Amino acid sequence: MKKIITGFMVALLFLILADPSIGQNAPPAEGGILPKISLPVPGNEAYRKYLGLKWDGTFLIPQIKAKVVLIEIFSMYCPHCQKDAPVVNNLFSRITGDDVLKDELKLIGIGAGNSDFEVDFFRETYGVKFPLFSDNEFSAHKLLGEVRTPYFIAIKINKNGTHKVIYSKLGGVENPDEFLKKIKNLAGLK
Repeated sequence: MKKIITGFMVALLFLILADPSIGQNAPPAEGGILPKISLPVPGNEAYRKYLGLKWDGTFLIPQIKAKVVLIEIFSMYCPHCQKDAPVVNNLFSRITGDDVLKDELKLIGIGAGNSDFEVDFFRETYGVKFPLFSDNEFSAHKLLGEVRTPYFIAIKINKNGTHKVIYSKLGGVENPDEFLKKIKNLAGLK
């Protein structure tokens, strides 16, 4: 019996080590890359223009025309996300109100487990002006390590199309000016 249990434990350990998908539920690490998250190109022309997307279908986040993309993982049902929405809206206004930053830094939101209806409800209820995407099946959420909400990830996109994660943290934006300064410093933006 002891040999069977030992053999089972060795086989289980082998399976865990051999399958790279096991244990990959950690959020994207700073210095690493973002998992390949496919999102629908928005039907809203203003959002398309904001993101620099000129095609239909889907896109990957590093295809957004910007030097830095800031991603908020939120949920319509998250009281912290609801409370933080006006502050994030303020952050977005500061970005789009800056003649240089408005082209270099883009902000999007992904509603973890939220349907299109729920994302639209959140957008309308909290007056969100930046693109929000539904993640009804938790697909992106799982790829991002099933993070709690709100969670912010910033990626810096290089001219050759590669990217790296420069910020990955749980929690809201307490002070838009300080948060923006931190992201700009991490990204090397002026």
